[in-house]
Amino acid sequence: MYPFTYTKASDTRQALNAGRRGGRYIAGGTTLVDLMRETVERPEALVDISGLPLREVTVTERGGLRIGALVSMAETAANAKVQATYPVISQALELSASAQLRNMATIGGNIMQRTRCTYFRDVSAACNKREPGSGCAAREGFNRTHAILGASEDCVATHPSDVAVAFAALEATVQLLGPDGRRSIPFADFLLKPGSTPTREQALRKGELITAVEVPAYPRPLQSGYLKVRDRQSYEFALTSAAVALHIRGGVIREAKVAAGGVGTVPWKLPAVERALLGERPSDRLWARAADSAADGARPLTHNRFKIELLKRTVERQLRVVGGLK
Repeated sequence: MYPFTYTKASDTRQALNAGRRGGRYIAGGTTLVDLMRETVERPEALVDISGLPLREVTVTERGGLRIGALVSMAETAANAKVQATYPVISQALELSASAQLRNMATIGGNIMQRTRCTYFRDVSAACNKREPGSGCAAREGFNRTHAILGASEDCVATHPSDVAVAFAALEATVQLLGPDGRRSIPFADFLLKPGSTPTREQALRKGELITAVEVPAYPRPLQSGYLKVRDRQSYEFALTSAAVALHIRGGVIREAKVAAGGVGTVPWKLPAVERALLGERPSDRLWARAADSAADGARPLTHNRFKIELLKRTVERQLRVVGGLK
């Protein structure tokens, strides 16, 4: 681990001043500290924001939810408002990491976490995300867990967050505070596909701080849920996953929100699946037909072609489960 300075911010103003000077924000620290130990990350200054008042889950004026950036994963998953209105968020969190990590890690930190690509974390391997211009060892290496959607010649790493998939499906917004004031950015625009600049992973400006994630209100009843397919049942990242939210009224699907994880360089919204569902009556035939477009545009690598069919089956199964809830 390389030398660094440490400051504990006593208020938001102090945090922003330190962030503007290049300090890296840290709260739960479950990802950043690991990367520092492995010398993947070498920040010169850390700014501890764990004492800031960003720890509430509240209902917005329009009936949506506002989840403070420093609310822990465990607290969010157990929150009665979250469980009642958006069980897909609770389920995604409960299927993440381990109980110990969920107790420490925050919502803001979770969506900021970096990829679990083994080549990114191996400082002896070529990785454009870690060292621009060095190459991507995963493209010709063992790439079973890598992306089939949203990849580029420079990077094929998947985004590891489960709750980010739920936020993408629900079309949440990320609330930011920076030296230039407050702004809101759609979740779909917050996490960036690698393109030719894989080192830039979020649409943050220098010194900006995540204050909350806001989930919009949807017509009721809204049935939702999260399915995660992985090699083992605990403490494992997704091979594929599906976040589904459906509003069914009068026997017809009026709203459909669907996204996939484990397959994209960012949580992957599935608009073709959503369009196939709208205005239709739930049926096994509909679920299969809609899910058939889940992997549209996929570009598999040597070892992960299986994800195409697995993604379709994952989406179909979760559509059937959520669509059958009463």
